[in-house]
Amino acid sequence: MAKLGYSLKAVNVEKTAKVMGRALQISPKDSVEICRVLRGMRLIKAKDLLEKVSKKKTPIPYKRYRSKVGHKRGVNWDAGRYPVKAAKQILEILENAESNAVYKGLDVERLYIKHISAKKTTPLPGWTPRAFGRVTPFETQRTHIEAILEEQ
Repeated sequence: MAKLGYSLKAVNVEKTAKVMGRALQISPKDSVEICRVLRGMRLIKAKDLLEKVSKKKTPIPYKRYRSKVGHKRGVNWDAGRYPVKAAKQILEILENAESNAVYKGLDVERLYIKHISAKKTTPLPGWTPRAFGRVTPFETQRTHIEAILEEQ
């Protein structure tokens, strides 16, 4: 597997905690929209938001991938959804980053998300059975997610 580095290079090593989730079986489009909302947010507030999204209480506004996306109440935008699977995976990544920060001795109350991004990776090949013994190729989408937390 190719070496995958972080997009953000100039960080203060003593004040930051980094984490990366590789080849997660979640939608890249949902992940991009969630990461856009979380960027620059405090860690505690971001975890609370992702828990509400996974319980379908708060929608995520879709600004880029919004073709044929319905309106949702509580969004200050014209389109929104509840990406439950992606929200749960990103919540696990943020909890992992929080444990990395605790290990480094950083204050959890002062952490905010300096950088978070989602990248599309190679799909997982598969097949769907069809009639008369035939198959149709089907590719499962996968996503890389990287996050950098910084103490203010």
